[in-house]
Amino acid sequence: MSNAIHPTPVTTTPRLAAIGVAVSDMAAALAFYRRLGLAVPPEADAAPHAEASLPGGLRLMWDSYDTLRAIDPGWTPPGSGTPTGLAFECAGPAEVDKVYAELVGAGYTGEKQPWDAPWGQRYAVVQDPDGHGVDLFAPLP
Repeated sequence: MSNAIHPTPVTTTPRLAAIGVAVSDMAAALAFYRRLGLAVPPEADAAPHAEASLPGGLRLMWDSYDTLRAIDPGWTPPGSGTPTGLAFECAGPAEVDKVYAELVGAGYTGEKQPWDAPWGQRYAVVQDPDGHGVDLFAPLP
């Protein structure tokens, strides 16, 4: 009989490391997110999966519909306006208006024009090419 001491297993809590977004057109989706300042290499436009590293180590990932069907043949695309939501903080209230205008001017759908929200932020919502709501916000002075 061994007298070896068996270490107690270390239990770790999973940490959020990435957010995934399903996209019907990778190049169109990445063009939208590049306009929001995310660095995604041009060759990712033709890839079935792409990622961008965010501050703090979180990653934003995009998977084509075909990739998701390869993982799960029964997968079906989400409808427009699904509960997936991303929020991008802008440098200030004027930047919310500017970024919103630039995206809508580039042909993206404005879901909610910039407004001063009662919780103390300038806020707006634009849809990415797949209909995911993307919030733009900045604290009000």
